[in-house]
Amino acid sequence: MTPLAEHLSSLTTLEAAEIEWIQLVVGDWQLIADLSFSDLVLWVPGGPEGWRTIAHVRPNTGPMVFHDDVVGSVSSRSRRGLLDEAYRTRRVVRGRVPQAGEDMAVREEAIPVVRKGRAIAVMTRHTPTVGRRTPSRLELTYGQLADRLAQMVARGEFPSASAPTGMRRGAPRVGDGVVVLDVDAQVSYASPNAISALHRLGYHGDLIGGSLPRIVTDLVLDGGHTVDESLALVVTGRAPWRSEVATRSASVSIRAIPLTEAGERTGALLLLRDVSELRRREQELLTREATIREIHHRVKNNLQTVAALLRLQARRVPDRTAQNALTEAVRRVGTIALVHETLSQGFDETVNFDEVAVRGLRAVVEVATREHRVDHSLTGSFGRLRAEDATALAMIISELVQNAVEHGLADRDGRIDVTVSRSWAADDVEELRVTITDDGIGLPPGFRPVRAGLGTRIVTSLIQDLEGRIRWENATPHGTRVEFIAKLRPVVR
Repeated sequence: MTPLAEHLSSLTTLEAAEIEWIQLVVGDWQLIADLSFSDLVLWVPGGPEGWRTIAHVRPNTGPMVFHDDVVGSVSSRSRRGLLDEAYRTRRVVRGRVPQAGEDMAVREEAIPVVRKGRAIAVMTRHTPTVGRRTPSRLELTYGQLADRLAQMVARGEFPSASAPTGMRRGAPRVGDGVVVLDVDAQVSYASPNAISALHRLGYHGDLIGGSLPRIVTDLVLDGGHTVDESLALVVTGRAPWRSEVATRSASVSIRAIPLTEAGERTGALLLLRDVSELRRREQELLTREATIREIHHRVKNNLQTVAALLRLQARRVPDRTAQNALTEAVRRVGTIALVHETLSQGFDETVNFDEVAVRGLRAVVEVATREHRVDHSLTGSFGRLRAEDATALAMIISELVQNAVEHGLADRDGRIDVTVSRSWAADDVEELRVTITDDGIGLPPGFRPVRAGLGTRIVTSLIQDLEGRIRWENATPHGTRVEFIAKLRPVVR
């Protein structure tokens, strides 16, 4: 449940469907605020105070009325009568005299929020008075559109449950461009920004009085681009949806808001936004991500080729020690290739390391089980790691598990358990704690990591690179327990 829904549930006795309707109103009322050049405040009845504010939005197109947050405040006695009348009559009620705002005269209106014939809240509109200046045609048109939408709210006809709400990426706003259509989809008004957007698409004729569906159809046919199936309904204003028009020169996002009276469509309001630069950047990002994935894929293939060559060389070397060294090199190269294979399947430079750990653990153990049985388990989660951390950790875990199989469980059945946890250190750096335990013969007498074999020295070096620490000790009742802590680089989300 959203915070607004929780707040409404605690303040009112509204049903779930009515709370959802209020959320739809709040999700789309920025449109009314921008067209009105007004602050909007949403009130709900309840409690001894009478009315309480639950939401507030300021216009992006003009000066604000309330500089301070008014959410949570209660109605004054003078405003309470206005709210009660709008709630009772289910009609838009205008305040009798302008109210004094923080630094200007303000006209107030109360708009009932109605769902299925029942008022469930009241929205007040606070508009600065224009004074002696004559409003422009744009301001007059926007004001008329805002009034029509307010009447639709009072009749329960706005917003539409199927309409896209919220500021999604590329969503057009009032300031981006406005086109008004009549019932026959003829253009009766277009703001300067809307005209500019259509000019960038390639249309340079007279827009007022023209048929927008015909204009857009000609542009799309000339451009040869794929057409969204919803485009026809959007450019005619018949459905409260969003679509996009793309030509050789530009891309324009269009959102339609049908205008209705008593359920009958009388025209439409369209919002237009030139999203050419946004789409270009998105395409560049997709291309870059595809290139990075291809690089990781090729690195993985090259590492597998190197591993295959080392494997062939190992078969031709008569010396047993040299064969073992080349086999170890094959395993280490394969571990690094596993990380790059995982990176080649993702969309960023992070790895779901649980998958890498399970596959790496299984690969080492399966080799061991050819001679004797080794069970294994992984408890906890590594989560997502940066690529550079993932490569080092994959090598560390592979070496430690290989040591446990080769030395701790040499010529015997056994078990290897890996436990992992993540936590935040005191310096706000995330740490990874990993414990690898086997039930083998334990550490050799006088064991010292600095004098151990190549695998242990590799582990020690990688742990230092991760600014971590590692400890070897005998397990109880027998076996070896290795615990290391590594500091993780932050994952950018």
